[in-house]
Formats: sequence, C-alpha cells, structure tokens
Amino acid sequence: MTGNAAVQHEAASVAEAQLARVAREGCGTHSWVQALQKAEGHSAARNLADAVHLLCQIYGRHPGMIELALSTTPAGPVRDWMMGAADAFERERLFLVRLASAVGPLPSTPGAHETEAVLLAQRKAVETLARSEREGCSLGAATALAADWPVVRAILDRAALRHGLESPACVLPGEEASADIIRNEVTSPGASRALAFGSEQLLLQQRGLYDLLEARAHARDKADGIV
Repeated sequence: MTGNAAVQHEAASVAEAQLARVAREGCGTHSWVQALQKAEGHSAARNLADAVHLLCQIYGRHPGMIELALSTTPAGPVRDWMMGAADAFERERLFLVRLASAVGPLPSTPGAHETEAVLLAQRKAVETLARSEREGCSLGAATALAADWPVVRAILDRAALRHGLESPACVLPGEEASADIIRNEVTSPGASRALAFGSEQLLLQQRGLYDLLEARAHARDKADGIV
C-alpha cells in the first residue's frame, strides 16, 4: 500500500469508527430512551415533559453547541460543514424551545437541587468540547451529536404528537455527510485521537442525561407510592 493510499485507508477507518462509536455508545441503546420513545403508561406524559425540559436546558440555549464550535474552527471544509450543521441545529433548538412551552411546566421531582447541579456540569462539559482548540475535538463532538440526534428527535416528535404540535423536518447532516468530512479532513493521528475524545465525551454526556431522567422518573413514582 502506497503512502497516499495508507492515509486514505486510515481516514476511512476513522470515519467508520466514528459511526460505529455512535451506534455503540449513543443514546439509542439506553433503556430509558427506548421507554420514552414508546411513551406508554400513566407516567408517560410527565416523563416526556421532563425529557423535553432537561434537553432544553442542555441544547435549547443560544448559541448552540455546534455554533459555539465555529468560534475555534478556521476557514475551510470543516467550517463549512459546521456552518451547515449549526444552521440545521438552530431549527432543532427553536423546535425544542417551542415544545418545552407546549408540554407545560417541569414535573415536580424530589432532588431538584441535585438535578440543577448535574445539568450545570453537563452544560459546561458540552460547551468545553465545543470550544476546544484541539484539532478534531469539536468536530468529533459535533458529528457525534448530529449522528445521535435522530434518536433524541424521536422523543421530541413523540412529545409533539401528544400535544398537537407539528414537528418540522430535521435537516441535520446525515451519517454519510459527517463521514465524508471526517475522511477528507481528519488526516493526522493527533486529530484522529482528538476526534475520538470529543465524540466519546459528548456521547457520555448524552447518556448521562438519560440516566438522570430515569432516576427522576423513579423518584416521582416512589413519591407517588407507585414503586
């Protein structure tokens, strides 16, 4: 294998690893995500409302995570990808804000102070990833978020349906577009490691949010004498 062919093979492997990482470590495999997507039972409405409100706390603020990443992304194909993704995610952010209003107030849950502390730490972690100046880190986080978001969007769509709110089309970059930018632009070992780190940390925060949502649901059920 020639030097150029080896570089291309390595870049393709990095892109494939990124998509595999999202499939393996993304929130789609979380049991509570699957429960929210089904939204069944007497507690479904408040569990969905809780999810919408907490997601809004993380991703409903302006500027969004991908838009923040633009501040450290130099001109070029990666910045072009970021700009398109940021515009698309702004639509998701606005939908999330409207949905948070439609589902009503945040469900009363024991341990609210602990929730605030966890959300603050998660917001800070996501913003730190977005603002990272390590080549590849913010791209790893952004592509992971874009690839993982359809799972989140299924929950939002479920909540919107329950409240008669129309869901706009999601136009975030698909897996292939994300893989292409990684194949073409992440060509050094250092950038590859940073990309993996950024994506792993973003997915960790995503799963942590659903751990929190599940714990809050159990706390509400316990307070109501259901469990």
